Amino acid sequence: MKQLLILWHSRTGTAEAMARAAFEGAQTQIEGEGAARLLSAEAAGPEDMLGAAGYLFAAPENLASLSGAMKEFFDRCYYPLLGRIEGRPYALMIAAGSDGQGAARQAARICTGWRLRDVQPAMIVNTNAQTPEQILAPKTLDAATLARCRDLGAGMMAGVASGIW
Repeated sequence: MKQLLILWHSRTGTAEAMARAAFEGAQTQIEGEGAARLLSAEAAGPEDMLGAAGYLFAAPENLASLSGAMKEFFDRCYYPLLGRIEGRPYALMIAAGSDGQGAARQAARICTGWRLRDVQPAMIVNTNAQTPEQILAPKTLDAATLARCRDLGAGMMAGVASGIW
């Protein structure tokens, strides 16, 4: 059975909502050949990555880079997985207050080091949070954004389960 692993970290709820919507979308594609798994970056380890055929990473951008917990996941898992997951597909979902490109580039560089295959452009959701109060406040996403996240999860699961990636 081919598994899509959806890994997330969230500070204000945005990246978690994106990951959960992607998981819902992935669940719609599951037939006999696939499974989706949703796991927080804090709880994930190398064995979780080894058990999956593809990955969807969802994280917030903080100060133009990945959030600490997602970066820590990559730090913990990078060397134990080096040379062991090459060629597997991945996609990124970034929750940002204004830009998101820094976190997307940072995650893409890590995935390139693992020799993962980028199969979708990074999905960056901009919340336009600019003041300290807006940045720290819990956030909710509109239906259209959640639908895009579900579509990404469904597409990733379909590609992983069918073996086209």
